[in-house]
Amino acid sequence: MGEHIAKSYDKLLEGLITNISEMGGLAEKILSDSMASLNSLNVDFAHKVISQDKRIDVLQKKIEELAISTIARRQPISVDLRECIAAMRIAADLERIGDLAKNIARRTMLISSENPASIAIIGLKTMQEAASSQLRVVIDAYIEKDIEKAKEIIRCNNRMNALEDSVFRDLLTFMMEDPRNITFCTHLLFCSKNLERIGDHTKDIATTIIYLVTGELFVQEASLPTQQYLGLL
Repeated sequence: MGEHIAKSYDKLLEGLITNISEMGGLAEKILSDSMASLNSLNVDFAHKVISQDKRIDVLQKKIEELAISTIARRQPISVDLRECIAAMRIAADLERIGDLAKNIARRTMLISSENPASIAIIGLKTMQEAASSQLRVVIDAYIEKDIEKAKEIIRCNNRMNALEDSVFRDLLTFMMEDPRNITFCTHLLFCSKNLERIGDHTKDIATTIIYLVTGELFVQEASLPTQQYLGLL
């Protein structure tokens, strides 16, 4: 970001970046903690995870107010205007990621008394690790204004879809093998959908980054073969 005549203007834009970075870190932590609560079926921990989401909501409101105030007072154009618009869009995606992660913790509270099929959670853990990696990379791409990293997230997001399909097949098998697993695994299916949607939001953030840097909407490149997804993130 180039310096402006008014140093206060740079501080306003830097404030947006700092708050987005903090928000991204919190979203990643909630995602990791929600999966930990599910893995251990720890209801008390799940309650703590849910309470963490309030900080993300506060940050989203702060970012929106700062961006709107900057637009109203400074009337930015070109990349400066895109910086404000991008911050609001990314904050909205991060707030939704926090909500989706919180939903996983809520599922923990619903299934804590069910007959657990611990092996069924393994696939979800893989999805969570992939989603966390995408989130971490895309926030770095935003801070660094790195469109190549952003494009990589967009190309590789299909990995999440493939993982969700794999989890669906595994959970269906567990339910067929033992009807006592049906309720437990049904809740896990909702968790896998939450994780897949988190991947979609990281892709949306990546698209916003490309718009921020270039001013153009990004047309997705051809997807990589499934076997190439592993190891890219």
